[in-house]
Amino acid sequence: QVQLVESGGGLVQAGGSLRLSCTASGSIFSINAMGWYRQAPGKQRELVATITRGRSSTYADSVKGRFTISRDNAKNTVYLQMNSLKPEDTAVYYCNLRNGPFADGMDYWGKGTLVTVSS
Repeated sequence: QVQLVESGGGLVQAGGSLRLSCTASGSIFSINAMGWYRQAPGKQRELVATITRGRSSTYADSVKGRFTISRDNAKNTVYLQMNSLKPEDTAVYYCNLRNGPFADGMDYWGKGTLVTVSS
């Protein structure tokens, strides 16, 4: 079994910064990817950013240049540094672990952390 624990959400003014953290524990395969998704009220969950153990990363177009994803493999921890936050970044942010190869790995999710950006 795998557990993901997120931290770092909160309330911030537009233009501000926040850093999210997520630590995975349990039976974690050597091949995996970790990432962040978000879900705003009334909208579907969407990808924010992902990163492999080899530190290959992808970003949603809406956050490129503002958000940076990183990870500490020794700690099984992924971070999301969010700068120049906008009100439209307001959402519940969920940590994701795809445990195994991308094609057939199993997905695990954290409980989510709320990020609120005020204008």
